[in-house]
Amino acid sequence: MNFKDFTPQSTFIGLLAGFVGFTSSFAVVLQGLRAVGASEAQAASGLMAAAIAMGLCGIVLSLRSKMPVSVAWSTPGAALLATTPGIGGGFSTAVGAFLVCGLLIILAGLWKPFERLVATIPSALANAMLAGILLTLCLAPFRAIVFDPLLGLPILIAWIIAGRVNQFAAIPAALLAFCIVIFLGVEFPADWQSILQASIIPKPVLVMPQFSWEAMFSIALPLFIVTMASQNIPGIAVLKANDYDPKVPPLLTGTGLFSLFGAPFGSHAVNLAAITAAMMTGEEAGPDREKRYTAAIVCGFAYILLGLFAGITTAFVTLAPAVLIEAVAGLALIAAFSGSIVAAFQDAKTRPAAAVTFLASASGISLFGVSGAFWGLIAGGLILAADRIGKQS
Repeated sequence: MNFKDFTPQSTFIGLLAGFVGFTSSFAVVLQGLRAVGASEAQAASGLMAAAIAMGLCGIVLSLRSKMPVSVAWSTPGAALLATTPGIGGGFSTAVGAFLVCGLLIILAGLWKPFERLVATIPSALANAMLAGILLTLCLAPFRAIVFDPLLGLPILIAWIIAGRVNQFAAIPAALLAFCIVIFLGVEFPADWQSILQASIIPKPVLVMPQFSWEAMFSIALPLFIVTMASQNIPGIAVLKANDYDPKVPPLLTGTGLFSLFGAPFGSHAVNLAAITAAMMTGEEAGPDREKRYTAAIVCGFAYILLGLFAGITTAFVTLAPAVLIEAVAGLALIAAFSGSIVAAFQDAKTRPAAAVTFLASASGISLFGVSGAFWGLIAGGLILAADRIGKQS
């Protein structure tokens, strides 16, 4: 690693990506761990372990590949856990299932046909999927204005004005405006100081795993499927859509190994990310794409710090309206959205398939626990295949 590769843009966008990645879904992770039997101490330990695991994994993979590899906890997996009925054996059995899920991810990385399958994803569909994933978040600045014009408008105005002066100053200005409106415009509860002081640093809790067939079929296998389909495949596609050439086996085996390391402390799974990857693969992370890997390294350190101080982090974030956090992230992703939407619909021959992929990915649907991004790729691929068969007949 060359420390000269770090730029103000990559450092800032890495910190922002870490903040967004952690705060946007930590509540789902906590809810999911509690649903499968974790105590409050075990759930806090699991949250901390997952944040540290994804931070370390992102740093290692980005250093090895020299690409901005973004790693996150499995948010769809946590949502799956939240709807999983109680199983015998309690949280120890769930931890056993987490370990098995990590092993399955490693095996997927070592399975050559899977790498070839990912390599066949057309660029138009990858970009359409990325645009669909980003659409909802890019609408957040305007939803924030509807939520409260006095809170949402300053963020958007700061972004517009600063961006006209220097495009790389737009997001820092929006974040500064966010901090100002939070401190001046949000009414904190009377006991907010005691909330921030409580449980500042969670304690790691080692859970001895137990294994059962019920947990394998109720947790391990479904968790593996939704993590691969909703997170890892879109995460790889985002890198491909931004003209990177990711080597699939080391990325998947890396996330699988760090999933194994975090599982005994309550972490359910870590995987490749899509949204935060989009933040760090675009021009917001710096003009030189060869140096943008440093943004993912900064993001990894941010995850580790947020995990170590998960108590105070989660308490502070709960005081701020979620839509304002999403608004800052959405503004940071507008350039990535516009670039991907142009690339998706550039070729007239693939536009129908790209349109279906985009709409399915943006719809927010979830079938069998798998997000619309995966089904969008499947539907778009079927349309392309049907077109080719029609031309050959």
